[in-house]
Amino acid sequence: MQAISRRLGHQSSVHSLKSVYPLCNHYYGADDGRYVSTVATKGVGHLVRKGTGGRSSVSGIVATVFGATGFLGRYVVQQLAKMGSQVLVPFRCSEDSHRHLKLMGDLGQIVPMQFNPRDEGSIKAVMAKANVVINLIGREYETRNYSFEEVNHSMAEVLANIAKEHGGIMRYIQVSCLGASSSSPSKFLQTKAAGEAALLRELPEATILRPAVMIGTEDRILNTWAHFAKKYSFLPLIGGGSTKIQPVYVFDVAAAVVSALKDDGSSMGKIYELGGPDVFTVRELAELMYDMIREWPRYVSVPFPIAKAFAMPRELLLKKVPFPLPNPDIFNLDQINALTEDTVVSKDALTFNDLGIVPHKVKGYPVEFLISYRKGGPNFGSTVSERVSPDAYP
Repeated sequence: MQAISRRLGHQSSVHSLKSVYPLCNHYYGADDGRYVSTVATKGVGHLVRKGTGGRSSVSGIVATVFGATGFLGRYVVQQLAKMGSQVLVPFRCSEDSHRHLKLMGDLGQIVPMQFNPRDEGSIKAVMAKANVVINLIGREYETRNYSFEEVNHSMAEVLANIAKEHGGIMRYIQVSCLGASSSSPSKFLQTKAAGEAALLRELPEATILRPAVMIGTEDRILNTWAHFAKKYSFLPLIGGGSTKIQPVYVFDVAAAVVSALKDDGSSMGKIYELGGPDVFTVRELAELMYDMIREWPRYVSVPFPIAKAFAMPRELLLKKVPFPLPNPDIFNLDQINALTEDTVVSKDALTFNDLGIVPHKVKGYPVEFLISYRKGGPNFGSTVSERVSPDAYP
């Protein structure tokens, strides 16, 4: 009797999975095609939808978003949730790390799921009911527990393997980084390139997006600069600030993820380089930051060898001391190495235009969050007398 009950229970679970995903050729645990790529030849545009397309609608998409609690993750979750998708949010830290995401979707549509990135069983559990996987995992510095190799390469490979075995993943999108190359002087960019290669070996139909440095309310570049400039009254420019970069608004990158997801499959198997409409030198971007926070610009040019010398002690001691070291901000050795080369969109690369998106100019709305750093409040600042007449404020 127990054996019959177990068998009936298994049949009912199979039936429930098939009823939830009637358009998937396989379900998780199926024997057919288990060890071949099963990403659909079309996009998710053919999924059955209900409603008018808002957050209370049903888009048919059930997306597992790895890295959803990070900077880009909140914007991707918002874009998915407002079109009526169910978003599975794997998290590994505090129960509060995903709290802000639950408000972005309708009741029950944002589903936090605790997981261990080193445990394949827990990864399979958070991916089991998904038909879309989006990998946003990445880190710009190493810690005692996680190296670049493990975060950017090994985890990407494990996720691709499990998605390949899954049998019902229609789309797989991985966010890498502009400049990813095996020949880069940066270990971060080297391991990002290795992660891309590992993914394409397992899932050649996957879509890869390479955004440039992202600008936004929670970013790790302009916020870091503004905080440093306010605290120490100057900003170090590594290498004189002559390196060229192409910053992009984070909301545009999130829109690119959703655009690639919603197309007819034309973006599958392709790599897109996502940069903003303008190329800046590091110094020019710093001038934009100073202009927005209304402080007098003061720079200290730091040659690359000296900057590396400042950053080296943390790298040498990282795994030799029995306690965690502070995370690097300005003097991050790997980012210093990356700044020895320009990072701009390649001439013949697929870009925002190929996804039907017109990116925002960085100067303007995308950097308005910096007004919180103005001395005396958003309407004031150290240089306000140069901008308005003395009678503008009582």
